[in-house]
Amino acid sequence: MRVPHRPRSSRSPLRLGGAAALGLAAATLTGSFVAAPATAATSATAATSVNAATSAVGGTPGFTAIRDSMRPTTDKVTGAFTAKQMTVEVALSPRDEAGLNSELSAVYTKGSARYHDFLAKGQFDNLYAPSATTTTAVTSYLASHGLTVAKTSSPFLLSASGSSAQITSTFRTAISAYQGRRGIRYFANSRPAYVPTSLGGAISGVVGLNNTVRLHSLSVRPSGEKPRTASSCETGYPTSQQLFDLYVANTGVSLGYGEGPGCSGLTPSQTNSIYGAPAASARTQGGGVTTALFELSAYNSSDAGTWARQFYGPKYSPRVTEKNVDGGPLSTSCPPGDTCTADYSGDIEVDADIEQEMSVAPDASITVYDAPNDETGQTSLDEYTVIANDDTAATVSSSWGLCESDAGEGYAESENTIFEQMALQGQSVFAAAGDNGAFDCIATDGSQSAAIDDPGAQPWVISAGGTSLGTDNPGTAAHPRYPAPGVETVWNPDNLCGTAAASASNDEQGGYYWCESTGSGGGGSSEFWGAPGWQRGAGTASKYTTYGPSHCTLAKGGSTPCRQVPDVSANADEFTPYAEYCTGTASDTNSTCATIGNGGGWFGIGGTSLSAPLWGALIADRDSYQGRRSGNIGSLVYADPGKYLNDIAAPARSPETGVTPATSNGLFPTTAGYDEATGLGSPKFAAVIGG
Repeated sequence: MRVPHRPRSSRSPLRLGGAAALGLAAATLTGSFVAAPATAATSATAATSVNAATSAVGGTPGFTAIRDSMRPTTDKVTGAFTAKQMTVEVALSPRDEAGLNSELSAVYTKGSARYHDFLAKGQFDNLYAPSATTTTAVTSYLASHGLTVAKTSSPFLLSASGSSAQITSTFRTAISAYQGRRGIRYFANSRPAYVPTSLGGAISGVVGLNNTVRLHSLSVRPSGEKPRTASSCETGYPTSQQLFDLYVANTGVSLGYGEGPGCSGLTPSQTNSIYGAPAASARTQGGGVTTALFELSAYNSSDAGTWARQFYGPKYSPRVTEKNVDGGPLSTSCPPGDTCTADYSGDIEVDADIEQEMSVAPDASITVYDAPNDETGQTSLDEYTVIANDDTAATVSSSWGLCESDAGEGYAESENTIFEQMALQGQSVFAAAGDNGAFDCIATDGSQSAAIDDPGAQPWVISAGGTSLGTDNPGTAAHPRYPAPGVETVWNPDNLCGTAAASASNDEQGGYYWCESTGSGGGGSSEFWGAPGWQRGAGTASKYTTYGPSHCTLAKGGSTPCRQVPDVSANADEFTPYAEYCTGTASDTNSTCATIGNGGGWFGIGGTSLSAPLWGALIADRDSYQGRRSGNIGSLVYADPGKYLNDIAAPARSPETGVTPATSNGLFPTTAGYDEATGLGSPKFAAVIGG
């Protein structure tokens, strides 16, 4: 059975009246840096210099600053950045944005005449792409400054190439070199980008003026873990002392969970049983539905076959196809001035995503979209654009993200246009919420400020957070039940991630150390986006709610709450893991799986990167059963959360250990109803599929 798209007929649309620090391994940048004088005042006066420059340029008649095109930073300026050749992508605003917003509202408002009346392939561009006049005007302006302008796969993005001097002259900005608090070097524009006032409404951003858009996978596994033998699968949840031994003293700890080979983690049968899946059939396991996985790494495609044969037998053949974007993850071609990672460093993520989707939707067809992992975000935008333009996938899952402030507003707005297209086409998009609790910039620059991940922060993406099954270890039971109330909690091993100062209770490390080490489910409020119309009720208004535009710059009006994440959650604890099979060899450059044991194999895996594909696969099951696309599920789950989700409220003291399990993601507590630790809760499979 193939699920029909059921596109609408052609018609007119509805019409009405930066980036800061990084924490990745140091990369070689394409370009050169002119060193700044080594004075103690350099860093301290950076903000003052930027403000002065902004004021001077801002006074130029006939030019308008692109909104929030420069992200303030206190990082050290190390010099000016120059490059003989670099490429940026100029983001163009949709035509008739008011009509687009009204259309989105109508399509996702139950009772509307246009409820779930999704666009057919190609219609979004026909209705909302910039006019030819606008595109020509922008192209002419860029070319007049000596830039080489080319079309991309999206009518909303124009590629412009030239020297750094030509780029900075075109946008009346400057690009500086910086060094973050953790020693990472990067470049970014040090004053706003300007365009002619006549084009101000046409250009929403310029992607490529900084190289801080460095996406990373959001999977987690314990380091130093010693797996148990098959007879010891029901080990207890690790104590704080065991975690101190594992992460601080570097002493191996023996762990075993689930029925996976070598007690490596949950099997497909266990995952489906715990979350109450209905009786298996083609209609309830994704038959006729295509899903998409957003990936940025090479991997060994044979691993999925080994995993599948273990759980589904020799006759099962994975329905996985690959589609490379921009030459694929091993391509050495990269936008000039950009840097691309061409290796297997994310193989652990790609395999985990494929295997998780096969766990929940074994009859679905999976398309793995894979591009080089760059540093300006241009290849990521290209990949999302291809997924949207293909429009073959009913669900889309991304386990790759980055600190929202590192993404910057221009990149975020460019993404948003693509996600709006997916929403109007009925594509359900899910993204991992992050793995560092409420502090998702801490892993990149050590920042202890509350922050969340992009793209989960996007208003047309469902953010998938993390829970833990805690003391509920099913061992070798093939069909375990959902645990007793209060056992499933927010993912935050032993409540160690938090704001606490160093003390004996956290092995003198402080709470932030554990947010980076053992991790915790991401959650909080966006610094860019206001809450979408469907994020209402269910406890979303609380003392933790922030409001725009002072807290979220793109929100409309002071009474608009900021976007909160996550929306939903699922088990993501590396100590209540899923069983993964992933291998690598010495010839697989920078393979993560090659470093696990003797070239990889079976092991447990966690992180919110497992929550996102679980939800993507679950909605594929729903689409198969319902015979149609669900689209963005925000309006569905927020309207009746008790029907579709297990509320992760404040847990009770464990009857097994006498200890109170995790109660927050390091900052935001779990409460009855919505909270910024677990969202609305974990899924009830049968209700989601059949309701």
